Amino acid sequence: MSLLPPEQPKAQHELSLTRLIDAPRSKVYRAWTEPQLLAQWWGPNGMTTPECEMQLWVGGLFRTVMRAPDGSEYPNQGVFLEIVPPARIVFTDAFGPGWVPSNKAFMTAVVTFDDVHGKTQYTARAWHWSAADCQAHEEMGFHRGWGESLDRLVAVVTTQMPD
Repeated sequence: MSLLPPEQPKAQHELSLTRLIDAPRSKVYRAWTEPQLLAQWWGPNGMTTPECEMQLWVGGLFRTVMRAPDGSEYPNQGVFLEIVPPARIVFTDAFGPGWVPSNKAFMTAVVTFDDVHGKTQYTARAWHWSAADCQAHEEMGFHRGWGESLDRLVAVVTTQMPD
């Protein structure tokens, strides 16, 4: 059961990215929900994801560590708020496991996978608590970084995953 209406209006402090992917949504959803697949594409070009842990249930852990070419690491941890296979995943860094509030909530991500004649209309939305956080995320390179991640995701689901 989804907590969000099917046509959620744009949030006040939202950044988003949408693309039609030439792969069925079951494959795109799998690439998002299987740690060994997510690790292949998560992060912008040049980054790797040596650590990815998922507890795929509401309140379950979603943790990644991205590594830059210079060895710098960028850990992220949060929890899943909603999981509707194969249609939607919602996660946030506002909480950790056990619903313990994080030190600094930055965003909630809503990722949807809509079937369009066997292809996937993919939409990733990043909701922020403030205009400042939204602007900071945009200045960090949200569109470039999430776009490059999406390019990598498309490569995984169209060339590396069997049907």
